[in-house]
Amino acid sequence: MAGHFAEGLCAVGFGQPLLGTWGYIDTTGKFVIKPQFGGAWAFYAGRAVARVGNAETGKYGFIDTTGKFVIPPQFDFASSYFEGLASVGVGEFKTRRFGYIDSTGRFAIAPRFELAGSFYEGLAAVVETLTNKWGYIDRTGRFVIAPRFGEAFRFSGGLGAVEDWGTYKWGFVDRTGRYVIAPQFKSAYGFYEGLAAVQDTLTEKWGYIDTTGKLVIEPQFRQAEEFHGGRALVYVDYWASRTFGYIDKTGRFVWGPTK
Repeated sequence: MAGHFAEGLCAVGFGQPLLGTWGYIDTTGKFVIKPQFGGAWAFYAGRAVARVGNAETGKYGFIDTTGKFVIPPQFDFASSYFEGLASVGVGEFKTRRFGYIDSTGRFAIAPRFELAGSFYEGLAAVVETLTNKWGYIDRTGRFVIAPRFGEAFRFSGGLGAVEDWGTYKWGFVDRTGRYVIAPQFKSAYGFYEGLAAVQDTLTEKWGYIDTTGKLVIEPQFRQAEEFHGGRALVYVDYWASRTFGYIDKTGRFVWGPTK
């Protein structure tokens, strides 16, 4: 089992997926943090989430690039730091609440949300406990976009992909919560490098739109990922043969497709 390289290190594990032992290798394949964790995730800003124990009862903390815990394992779930804050969960699974800790491990936003995503562009998507709806908070924990969505993804390029509560279709809102691209897609991801992957409601195939909502790559893929470095991973067939390739921003294959 292996993650992906970030900041020169990659988490690798041995054994069963939920019960393995994880450590970190460098780009030469040499272990720089010996396998010792019940779970380990990618490094961001010099820190990585690591779990002591199994997935059900283990505790999550944060390690540095030497493998030393800089924030002791004490949380029931944790996500990576983004924009100086990390989403963490406390409590049993059914009653778990999420909040945000700062770089010292102290709560900057108390755990009171049903779910809590990472901060991007100063906002984080969270689920309000009473309504079970998604909205967006700022770094003080105040709702700046009221919880009224069925689902919401992180902001990117000044827009957030959201599922409309009434129609179950996806569109994009600005930082005031106003729809700038009306709900019309079966599903959607955030904008990266000016394009967002969207799923057509009728064909259920994926294509890409620009920030005005215009289709620039027609829906033709069974699955489509975000653009990074001018390339995006797409699947021509996802379930049967897992045939995939990489396209450029015109939709032309620059590698593959292949199994």
